[in-house]
Amino acid sequence: MADLVVVALLVALIGLLVGGFLLSRTRVREIVEEARHQADRIRADAEQEAARRADAAAAEQERIRTGLEERQAELERREQRIAVRERRFDGELRRLDEARRQADERAARLDRREAELSRLAEERRAVLERTAALSAEDARAALVAEVENQAKREAAILARDIERDARKNGEARARKIITLAIQRLASEQTSESVISVVHLPGDDMKGRIIGREGRNIRAFEMVTGVNLIIDDTPGAVLLSCFDPVRREVARLTLERLVLDGRIHPHRIEEAYEVSRREVDQLCVRAGEDALVEVGVSDMHPELVTLLGQLRYRTSYGQNVLAHLVESAHLAGMMAAELGMDVRLLKRCALLHDIGKALTHEVEGSHAMIGAEIARRYGECEDVVHAIEAHHNEVEVRTVEAVLTQAADAISGGRPGARRASLESYVERLQRMEEIAYANEGVEKVFAMQAGREIRVMVRPEAVDDVQAQVIARDIAKRVEEELTYPGQIRVTVIRESRATETAR
Repeated sequence: MADLVVVALLVALIGLLVGGFLLSRTRVREIVEEARHQADRIRADAEQEAARRADAAAAEQERIRTGLEERQAELERREQRIAVRERRFDGELRRLDEARRQADERAARLDRREAELSRLAEERRAVLERTAALSAEDARAALVAEVENQAKREAAILARDIERDARKNGEARARKIITLAIQRLASEQTSESVISVVHLPGDDMKGRIIGREGRNIRAFEMVTGVNLIIDDTPGAVLLSCFDPVRREVARLTLERLVLDGRIHPHRIEEAYEVSRREVDQLCVRAGEDALVEVGVSDMHPELVTLLGQLRYRTSYGQNVLAHLVESAHLAGMMAAELGMDVRLLKRCALLHDIGKALTHEVEGSHAMIGAEIARRYGECEDVVHAIEAHHNEVEVRTVEAVLTQAADAISGGRPGARRASLESYVERLQRMEEIAYANEGVEKVFAMQAGREIRVMVRPEAVDDVQAQVIARDIAKRVEEELTYPGQIRVTVIRESRATETAR
């Protein structure tokens, strides 16, 4: 600012020197005063500017100093935090090192202990094998058997609870439905027969049937495949054959020959052909009558023919076609009670034994044969499944199949429906008792109600309640797998506990 003042004075003096010659002395003084005032004003302005700039510089220096102090304080705080973290990290590292060292020591101890346990296990197994005289495989088998038995017990407990809950409401309903169906059914008793009796107008007809040197009877048996028995029975001869269709054809043939009176080999062949065609027509008519009686329609003609052929077949003395019609009525009544398709259930039950018409011609069980026939002739899958599953040869998947099984069992198991030979009946009872006695803890076995119930008495000290349930299931399963029987067999295991004390 002093430099500016000096420059201003020099300018004023130079102006005075230049204009001194032109101006008067008064004017010079005025100019000098004006220059002085101007110089003072300039100096004041310069001082103010210098003071303002000095204040600004001082404020800037103060701000910079404050910022430096704050940064210095922040750096110090960061250094402190870093130092704290370093100390903490050092402590963590020391702890980790210690933990790693302890883990290594523990792993080493575990390895030593595992090796020691393995050695002890080997020694124990050797001692056990020497003591029990068992190899490792035998011991493993015993352990597996024990685990299996325990699993059976647990499964039996679970199954018993589930069955109890299901039977709480379902058993009464099922009993009611089946009882209503049985009460509404009216059927006849049947008996098995493998012979047919043909009445003759006189005993002289027997000689004509035999023919010269027995040629007629030999021709008859060769053509029909049926044994002709001529004995001392007056006015009658017997036809014996296990194939009921052939036996019926032979009966009609013999009746036609007796009525005509001409009996010779050629006439026997003619009568046989006429009778065979007549039986075929009777089979078709019987199948159609069965459809009308049951109320089923739209069935393939081949199925109707096969159904009619069952008119001449029996199972344990029960006519198979009558059994199918009876089963269809039962299935329909149960379906009506359950609100299901009555016609579908009748169709399933009516066709469930259709395979018996071809059992001797095609290999396989009648259930699988019948299912294949029904599938071939356009029956729906529900009907096919009910046929193939009615003897549990495949897993039951539909309600229709279950009701078909129930109708089949009711029709075959009702009193008077079937007759089995005494020998097979006694053999079945003996086998049931053998199966029951094969279980551990069984004391006595009784076959009740003509073999439809097995009562098993077990020792209470050897068998508990859960094991009794397991025994009942095992017996029922073996009976299903090993025996053939109509209807169903109930297995009852009785465990009786008695407490006895003597008063003295």
